[in-house]
Amino acid sequence: MPAGKVRFYDEEKGFGFISAEDGQDVFLHVTALPAGSPAPKPGARVEFGVAEGKRGPQALAVRVLEAPVSLAKKNRKPVDDMAIIIEDLVKLLDNLGGDLRHGRYPSSSQTRKVATVLRKVADELDV
Repeated sequence: MPAGKVRFYDEEKGFGFISAEDGQDVFLHVTALPAGSPAPKPGARVEFGVAEGKRGPQALAVRVLEAPVSLAKKNRKPVDDMAIIIEDLVKLLDNLGGDLRHGRYPSSSQTRKVATVLRKVADELDV
């Protein structure tokens, strides 16, 4: 069976393309995927059968061999570093909460900084 990597897959439209090991682009339709399986991610290694379709080679009976490892997961901060960052974030939010309890909104520059930190921490956690 040929193998390759998913180059692109649009879950809404139900199709995508596989870059086969021989360099050929193979059309991937949702009907070639196992029933109930999640949509393949770009970079996932797959094994598949091939049939000649109306517009070229088309994948049949696709089987995901290996899901891609997220680049973001590879570059994650060590757990000990994230624990320190979270503890500092809690202190920052406590100070912000204290101002709000005393009837004062923080300055716009302070809120921008807090929002930026929150987004970065959320991105680091949501990989």
